[in-house]
Amino acid sequence: MAELNYVQMMRESLEKKIRILEEIRLLNREQNQILQDDNATPDQFDDNIDKKQKLIDQLTGLDNGFQQMYNRVREALHTNRAAYADEIRKMQMYIREITDLSATIQAQEKRNKQLAETKFSNIRSKAKEVRKSQKAVNTYYKTMMDRNYVDPQFYDSKK
Repeated sequence: MAELNYVQMMRESLEKKIRILEEIRLLNREQNQILQDDNATPDQFDDNIDKKQKLIDQLTGLDNGFQQMYNRVREALHTNRAAYADEIRKMQMYIREITDLSATIQAQEKRNKQLAETKFSNIRSKAKEVRKSQKAVNTYYKTMMDRNYVDPQFYDSKK
């Protein structure tokens, strides 16, 4: 009977994993919008990354717990497969859904990575332009200041 509890906990773990993956998928969409928005701040991007990291940490914990539970009930599942048939079918369905969500998330991450690289490249080039402009202004200012220097008009020969 304890095996049934473990199997139910495994199923619940998969359900929770699906919910977390859905949240990550939504955060990826939000991240995409942040990367496309020229007025978005770096803090918005950082907050999004922090939220995703917390969810990823939860997923890691769920995966580890699932594996431990599976190791405990592996023998019972294989020897008495008929008794757990419904739970096994549900878990297989959840695993398919998790696989689909994972593939979707990976595709989103790849697109977001390309957007981020493009955005950061644009920011770097704008920063270079600002530095060049500032250097030109400073050079011009120094040149103009040197031109306005007037040599003494009278020479004192009493020294």
